[in-house]
Amino acid sequence: MKSIAISIGKVKQSMRMDGSYHNADINVYDDILQGHSSHCLDFYCSNIYTTGRGRRVYTRPDYGVPFLSNSDMTAQNPLMSCNYMSRKYGYDEPSLLKGGMILTGRVGAIGQTAFVPKYWEKYSMMGSDNIIRIVVKEHYKNGFIYAYLASKYGNLSFWKHATGGVQPFITDKMVAELPIPDMSIAFQQEVDNLIQESARLREEATDALDKAHALLHSAFNNKDANIKSVSIRKIYAAHNQRFEAAYYSSNNRSIYDSIIEQFEFMRLKDLCSRIFRPGIFKRQYVSEGGITFLGGADILNAIPSSYKQLSKPQVKRMPELMPEQGTILVTCGGTIGNTVYVDNQLATCAVSQHVMRLVPNGAVPNGYLYAFLSSDIGKKLINLFAFGSVIPQIEAHHLELVPVPILDNETMNRIDALCMQYVSCNELAKENERKAISLVEEEIESWTTSNKELAYGRKHRNIHPPVGTCRK
Repeated sequence: MKSIAISIGKVKQSMRMDGSYHNADINVYDDILQGHSSHCLDFYCSNIYTTGRGRRVYTRPDYGVPFLSNSDMTAQNPLMSCNYMSRKYGYDEPSLLKGGMILTGRVGAIGQTAFVPKYWEKYSMMGSDNIIRIVVKEHYKNGFIYAYLASKYGNLSFWKHATGGVQPFITDKMVAELPIPDMSIAFQQEVDNLIQESARLREEATDALDKAHALLHSAFNNKDANIKSVSIRKIYAAHNQRFEAAYYSSNNRSIYDSIIEQFEFMRLKDLCSRIFRPGIFKRQYVSEGGITFLGGADILNAIPSSYKQLSKPQVKRMPELMPEQGTILVTCGGTIGNTVYVDNQLATCAVSQHVMRLVPNGAVPNGYLYAFLSSDIGKKLINLFAFGSVIPQIEAHHLELVPVPILDNETMNRIDALCMQYVSCNELAKENERKAISLVEEEIESWTTSNKELAYGRKHRNIHPPVGTCRK
């Protein structure tokens, strides 16, 4: 296998000994960039900054504002996965995320980027101190800047400027030095339009899901019960004789009791043709030509992606790894109850065995079932059946017991239509963002006739950014 030698002179000049700085693909890209004009990111920005670590007091969504971590900022719907900061004790004005900002991870998640849509301001979303905020000047195209930073070439630049061995990190000053290649105004406008449209579609999607959840809550009208004592007789009567306090939580238990006592309902086992997760297997990764492999955290991203690829023969032997369109995915370890509706794009990927698959049988509309499970009501019910103290888990036979209220057909169909709108808008948003990023990458690759070098670098070099931290 061939390799590219790095001269000791180049190492001395850079004063960098880490492999990511001298990554072969980075050096090929640097050679391309040297033949074109560029400016540091700081040139286009009015501010690049992080906030201090304030007091963190988490609470229920009713009493707090969304607080986004590194992983939450790239989520398809961060409102469903993030913690909520107390308005009274943890609220911090400088931490608010403003529409048009570009976000990137400071620690660990190097190169992970997100574009802040305007509607986030409506929810007063706050960001962690581990998020670097990039504020582009008004007369420059922030959508174009984002698309470049989210591209594979922008990602390589992040890793070249990052430092740290065990825990890689990057500072706001390092980010300010990232080179942004000059491209025509017309091209920047084209890319920017795609990113802005993607942000608009995500807002439309979130609004549709909010309306679906509002209809559900209106029909359900659950009220938290007062804390009640639990008799030993009730414990013995419970499924599998559950003794953990979480199972008898007044908040979660009151929802369960309300459905059982006040609604016509069906269990998930009667609403799904199959509830399962694939068995444990030895993963056979390939460098290219495989099937994208997503973990439990990856499926929650706005654009689910990973550098991990499973070999096609292995996936062919285990077809259950690739969920069919319309399947509902549920995280079943650690953070339990996050749900994802499988669209056309996600159906082309293999998904970890640590994610439960729910295949609806059509007894109720798919969108209604997804709306219920993705609501705070559904998530509390799922967590009611979880087990384990240190790392909570849930298995298929537990999910089968989750009760789902059967509402009138008109209400369920309205909720279904809103959820399908949510899925459709998110799918279009992904397509627009992917197109914008692809345009940037294709433009850069067109700058040289030596595309063979790029192909060689991707195929034969063994040095790559750490798996699972970058987006395609």
